[in-house]
Amino acid sequence: MMSVIFLFLLAGLAEIGGGYLIWLWLREGKPYYWGLMGGLSLALYGVIATFQSFPSFGRVYAAYGGVFIILSVLWGWGIDRKTPDTYDWLGASICLVGVAVMLWGPRH
Repeated sequence: MMSVIFLFLLAGLAEIGGGYLIWLWLREGKPYYWGLMGGLSLALYGVIATFQSFPSFGRVYAAYGGVFIILSVLWGWGIDRKTPDTYDWLGASICLVGVAVMLWGPRH
């Protein structure tokens, strides 16, 4: 279970970090190599996700989507200094429950 969580966190940091670098390049005038590093980070995210042990692509990516939302809220709080409100935390919590149901619900 720790490897599942670790891979989701690593993939999330690669995706959010890559998107953030591209945002800074295109929207805030950072040098082109910020965008290039962002693109490489986004490609790395796609590779990291394939290391999950779950056999279903759709289920892994759906569950990762919930983790991505939580990490995005935390990124906004820590990097952009935008304090999440009650509804941000409530939505992130609902997503986390959804992730748990999708990944560890009993299957027949």
